[in-house]
Amino acid sequence: MIFNILAMHDSNNIHPSDLGLLPVLEALLEERHVSRAALRLNRSQPAVSHALARLRDIFDDPLLVRAEGGLQPTARALQLAEPLGEALALMRSLVNQTSFDMEQCNSHFRLSLSDYGAAILLPALVSRLRKSAPSVDLSIVSYGRERALAALLDGEIDMAIGVYPKLEHLRDLKNVVLFEETFACLFDHSAGSKALSLKDYLARPHIRVSVALQDNSEVDEALSRLGHKRRIAVQIPHWSAAPDLVRESDLVLTAASRSIEGLSGGSLQCGELPFQLNKFPFVQTWHRRREKDAAHRWLREEIAAIAVKQI
Repeated sequence: MIFNILAMHDSNNIHPSDLGLLPVLEALLEERHVSRAALRLNRSQPAVSHALARLRDIFDDPLLVRAEGGLQPTARALQLAEPLGEALALMRSLVNQTSFDMEQCNSHFRLSLSDYGAAILLPALVSRLRKSAPSVDLSIVSYGRERALAALLDGEIDMAIGVYPKLEHLRDLKNVVLFEETFACLFDHSAGSKALSLKDYLARPHIRVSVALQDNSEVDEALSRLGHKRRIAVQIPHWSAAPDLVRESDLVLTAASRSIEGLSGGSLQCGELPFQLNKFPFVQTWHRRREKDAAHRWLREEIAAIAVKQI
């Protein structure tokens, strides 16, 4: 497959040593920045710049051009990205099948997790990594759904963990369901009854937790199908701050059951929704170019094992 990639140009311009440039091209396409690619590859910036110049000569194309915020791939580079990722993943898997050692693994993984996902998975994951893979580094971001999936496709992150209802339309992304979750609502019953009817639910103002400003959730969509709409009085990006906003107020927080079911006490009440809403899958998703990457596969298995304990 690698030779097929190199065959996508004048073969008279190829030297065997050029095979070593392909990981540089992969890093540049994913990082879209020479300095970040150099840091990722543990090479100097001049060395990566020189490699890019040679790659441009090999493929007779600029490959990456300067734009606001970094480098942008050309059409030719985008054409190369998928087969390049698959070929390098295959080569790495062949090597790693016999040599992969999690104690020696020094990979740096970039994950998108919501506050909720981080709260239920991250403490156990970090604890396991510190014991079994102390040289593995994690960078966690909290992207909205659309942003996270776009970042996966662009190679900006390695995995996204959360609720992604539109994955079936994205053939380049693989996913596995970690567990199924239900919604519940948290409210202060000192501002009304100890159980919310649909009328009560709609009459109260609501908190919505969302990173994106325009992001109707499954809750809003279910209400819309019933011909109703709730008033969002407060929207915040951080789930952890939401329960405190409910206390001693008339606000209602609708969230994943696991995130709020332990908060009942005093005047705070956690109850079922006063309307039908199906369970939803909590998944981890990644680009298929990483499917056979041994370190990535190992991390996926670690996360899945932690999630089993949440069921």
